[in-house]
Amino acid sequence: MARSTLTAAIASESAALLTVTSQLTSSDLARPSSCPPWTAAELLGHVVVATGRIRQALAEPVDGAARLVGTADYYRPDERFSPGANADRIDAARQLAAALGSAAAISAELDRVSREVVGLLAAAPGDRMIRTRHGDRMLLTAFAVTRVVELGVHGLDLALSLDRPPWLTAQAAAVLEALLLPAGQAGELRDRFGCDQVTLIAKLTSRAPLSGPEQAILREGDVVRLTLG
Repeated sequence: MARSTLTAAIASESAALLTVTSQLTSSDLARPSSCPPWTAAELLGHVVVATGRIRQALAEPVDGAARLVGTADYYRPDERFSPGANADRIDAARQLAAALGSAAAISAELDRVSREVVGLLAAAPGDRMIRTRHGDRMLLTAFAVTRVVELGVHGLDLALSLDRPPWLTAQAAAVLEALLLPAGQAGELRDRFGCDQVTLIAKLTSRAPLSGPEQAILREGDVVRLTLG
């Protein structure tokens, strides 16, 4: 996927999230999230941590002999979702949320991190390889798609947690559809489901329920189902 597409998706989705976070109250931040055991503040902490993983990945040495991992395979159900890994993920988000404390501080950190990530992605060579914290060797562009997943899908989680309409941007939605669906099938699937783009992505990422007929439709096609926390 083109870097310009990915930088636009990260920038737009971060900006949309910032519009929301800048208006949150302390009561909003303390609400239970749809990703237990996190509060809304801790879920935001996870989004900030996850978005910033690009800098960490760029700093890791890359083993050129290791298997090249694609975006969908990055979300495979292995030790990265073990109890220990999940505990680390939970604790990192909680620690950052506690350190930042307020909506203003969370917003400022999200803005800083997202701008840094967009700059790093734009400046890197097109064939740049990285190594993730899970040890995967990936193209930087393939890993950047996972950061759009983190921003977009957890944005849907946060909207649900706050009882607000989802704000998933068109740029991020296009990246998610390209990952989850075979080329050209998004419009057809939306028509068959009778839903809009955001609702379709929510269904494909288990953020909205699938009816029995919808599940049957998905079994007919080559739809990517990610293992998501």
